[in-house]
Amino acid sequence: MSVRQILTSLVLSALLCAASSLALAQSAAPKGAKEAAKPAAAEKPAATDKPAAAAKSAAKPEATAAAGGAEPTLIGQFGTWGAYTATPNGKKVCFALAKPSSSKTNPPNRPRDPAYAFVATRPAEKVTNEVSVMIGYALKPGSESSLEVGGAAYAMYTQGDGLWIKNAAEEERMVDAMRKAADVTVKGVSAKGTETIDTFSLKGLSQALDKLAQDCRR
Repeated sequence: MSVRQILTSLVLSALLCAASSLALAQSAAPKGAKEAAKPAAAEKPAATDKPAAAAKSAAKPEATAAAGGAEPTLIGQFGTWGAYTATPNGKKVCFALAKPSSSKTNPPNRPRDPAYAFVATRPAEKVTNEVSVMIGYALKPGSESSLEVGGAAYAMYTQGDGLWIKNAAEEERMVDAMRKAADVTVKGVSAKGTETIDTFSLKGLSQALDKLAQDCRR
């Protein structure tokens, strides 16, 4: 898969999974966080969505056409993090993207696709700095993963090959910690029971997010 296809897949996956992630997070989020969710997310239960299947479709080359010809544009590279924008279906999306600096599996050397950490802002949906991880394999159904940064661990819910924070009320604190820390560790379990530990360097993330915050206001 080319970089363009991977980035397009990530953009579309985030858009397709947004309703599910917000609906699930609402159960743990305070009133203020719930009000920030799109009405459509509350109208459609997460159980009826099929973001995993949609994400697989998005990985195909035809995804670019499905996104109205949108293609991610690199607007800056900051350390290990690239800052990108795209406009699928006429709606601007800004995101920072990085590959892990190290990856381990238990049992060792199990094959998997590349993993990516992803921090997205979607102004049309009033979503800012939504953290997700495309883990590179099908996660164990119903399993929970964790993201560890700054001495704290945040529960992440899983769907398909993606991870999103379980409690939306904690996301701002988690992003603040990511801005200050040296790295972040993501742990998951595959559908076949393989345990994974991915470490992402956070060098340049703060600058990438600042750049995106400026660009997304335009």
